[in-house]
Amino acid sequence: MTKADIVAEISKTTGVDKTTALTVVEAFMEQVKAALAAEENVYLRGFGSFILKTRAQKTARNITQNTTMIIPEHNIPAFKPAKVFFNAVKGE
Repeated sequence: MTKADIVAEISKTTGVDKTTALTVVEAFMEQVKAALAAEENVYLRGFGSFILKTRAQKTARNITQNTTMIIPEHNIPAFKPAKVFFNAVKGE
């Protein structure tokens, strides 16, 4: 399912026009990105959480130049579904 499909479904379900639905979906995504960039987690009860996971510093190899490099500790975004969401997808 693409963003356009989501916008079309929201438009059909709620009765609002597609441009309004698109604006709302894009505003939601921007707010999630802004919160994660500010190192704040986003919790949506019954849906799931957008969280930051910290990756530890590690040593990696560049095989083309046969050198090692240090990859510093960094944050990556992740999604953790709520139990209700997880069980619905699982089929329980």
